[in-house]
Amino acid sequence: MKDEAKDIAIEPTEAQAGPDGEAATKSLATKSPETKTPDVKTSETKAPAKKKRTRSKAKATDANAALEARIGYSFTDPNMLMQAITHVSALKSGRKRGDSYQRLEFLGDHVLGLVVSDMLYHAFPNADEGELSKRLAELVRKESCADVAKSLGLLDDIKLGSVGSSADARLRKSILGDICEAVIGAVFLDGGYAAASEFVKRNWTERMHKPRRPLRDPKTVLQEWAQGKGLPTPVYREVERTGPHHDPQFRVAVDLPGLAPAEGIGGSKRAAEKVAASVMIAREGVGGGNDG
Repeated sequence: MKDEAKDIAIEPTEAQAGPDGEAATKSLATKSPETKTPDVKTSETKAPAKKKRTRSKAKATDANAALEARIGYSFTDPNMLMQAITHVSALKSGRKRGDSYQRLEFLGDHVLGLVVSDMLYHAFPNADEGELSKRLAELVRKESCADVAKSLGLLDDIKLGSVGSSADARLRKSILGDICEAVIGAVFLDGGYAAASEFVKRNWTERMHKPRRPLRDPKTVLQEWAQGKGLPTPVYREVERTGPHHDPQFRVAVDLPGLAPAEGIGGSKRAAEKVAASVMIAREGVGGGNDG
């Protein structure tokens, strides 16, 4: 027991070799277990938090890369993509609505219309304006955009605020078309028209040649609708013929009892009748008339 006590006392005695006894104080402070313990604990407490942040950042980066792979475009500014999939409900207090997908949706809607119009113009050289317009309307409507978003797996990527689980699912589905247009807008801003055009062509070319809904003659659609309402067959009458003999223009009206007549103009009576039927279909809210 005496030897052990002597050994313990030797360390501070040897450390006192420094001037004014400073070395003894430093030696004791350095070797004190009470001083070391807090340092070790602090290090152990901070390390997991740092690792957690690193793992979260890596996970977010992987998710972004996976999303870009599905979209088929790598963003120079990843924040642009995040904005495109962020609903206004997910914005933190103080942030503007413009930080959500809404402005990008507006831009993407018009970019989509321009690209698809160009695609249709070159794909159907013999189609007139009426047919091209009908095809365009079919391809750029919200349901078509939502189909593209589903095919790209964007449903689960949408960022929403705190809502109920059932409301969450309904909301995600209802804004799928908007999100798709916002992504187009984001690609356009980040990579220019060429990048946006490539994205649209990749996702709309097959749909353009194989429409989701079969094209139908508007005269047939109007007649079926009239029969369903208990009305007689629509009556078409020539209102006016103008222009030279080799290039006439016909103005035709279609009549149904209880409804105001609808008129159409075309280079032939049949073409004018189809336009008149389309006008009445649109005015009365009849579904299914999507041929020119």
